[in-house]
Amino acid sequence: MADRTPLSRADIDAALDDMEGWVFEDDTITKAYTCADFQEAVAFIVRIGFHAEELAHHPELFNVYNSVDITLTTHDAGDTVTELDLELARRIDAVAPEA
Repeated sequence: MADRTPLSRADIDAALDDMEGWVFEDDTITKAYTCADFQEAVAFIVRIGFHAEELAHHPELFNVYNSVDITLTTHDAGDTVTELDLELARRIDAVAPEA
């Protein structure tokens, strides 16, 4: 399982260079997705849920119709970004609907 040690800003920036659309702000990483419609957005959220449970790491999700906004931070690491957040972000990208 991914490490829950807080990452440095340099480590976060380096990782995000390879992760299109993810942004670091306020000790979180965030990304907004646009799906084809509400049904696709809900299906995407369900796929995220399986990965979140597998990692025992749960994102903040916000959904309106076809948009899904995701925020990741590790609460038990002092609300900082850890490798666990990056791992979940990569898994989310892997199951995201095509733009």
